[in-house]
Amino acid sequence: MKQTETPKEPVSTVAFSSVGTVEASGSAETSYSEFVPDLLASYASIGGLNNRDAHNMPSTRAVGQICEDLLQLLFPGFHDDDAVHHGTLAELTAERLSKVALRLEDQVRKSVRIGDPKKPTGRTPPILRQFLHSLAEVRELLRTDIEAAYEGDPAALFSEEIILSYPFIEAIAIQRLAHILYRAGAPIIPRMMTEWAHSRTGIDIHPGARIGSHFFIDHGTGVVIGETCVIGKNVKLYHGVTLGARSFAKDEAGHIVKGGKRHPNVENHVTIYPNSTILGGETVIGANSTIGANVFLMHSVPADSLVVYEEKQLVIRDKSARKAEAVLDWII
Repeated sequence: MKQTETPKEPVSTVAFSSVGTVEASGSAETSYSEFVPDLLASYASIGGLNNRDAHNMPSTRAVGQICEDLLQLLFPGFHDDDAVHHGTLAELTAERLSKVALRLEDQVRKSVRIGDPKKPTGRTPPILRQFLHSLAEVRELLRTDIEAAYEGDPAALFSEEIILSYPFIEAIAIQRLAHILYRAGAPIIPRMMTEWAHSRTGIDIHPGARIGSHFFIDHGTGVVIGETCVIGKNVKLYHGVTLGARSFAKDEAGHIVKGGKRHPNVENHVTIYPNSTILGGETVIGANSTIGANVFLMHSVPADSLVVYEEKQLVIRDKSARKAEAVLDWII
């Protein structure tokens, strides 16, 4: 007995012909080219959202790749798919340093020329030399940060674990590198670097912040550290801490005045617990102080202070007794 086949629906294939046109078999040609003129007119009339001289603009993708390569230089073997053997380390380091320097130089040169494509870029090579000269110093600072994490977190069993899995290490490594470029006068690139780390770790540290040795952010998510923060040695922060600005001065036209000290100073051996907010350029957290969780501060505290909110009307009840009372209340 011959079996009857169910007829199949025709398969529609889509092909792209010219710009703005989509052709589908079995259907009429659909064109979107009518929307192109409006978009082009928008490019011409609305500045700041597009860049028609793309060769003069830094690339966020390129800067992200540079950050990846810099992490390989700082932590050889930890950001590599294959093992880095001691016998090849010198050659590999020279190759990597040369490549990342050329790409970073190109991005810095473009950043220097933002707003003026013909601007001389003679200050780019000195910026690069200062940056490359500081790489070994940054590695030494990162060694102290890893020590602080190991000593400050009982869950940390090995330094390798900290490098591989603690988000703050990536965030502070990139910030310390970006800070060198920031102080050397490289425009925009330092901020692009720290925002790359921010997007990966949830830790937002401005490249302008000055941070001492043995720095540790436990957990890390939601930490914000402003541009003019000065942080001493052996400082420990927990997640959700904000070191921010209290207010912004404005000029006669009502525009925010750029620059100036806006963020607090945190002196040596200070611990700040989760979700605390400390604001203001004149605010100083004295050495050896502890700021408890959920504290909101807009003024200085002296050294050796403990700042906490006292518990008020905290009640702990027996849940089983409460359930029995609830049952009796409903007996009729």
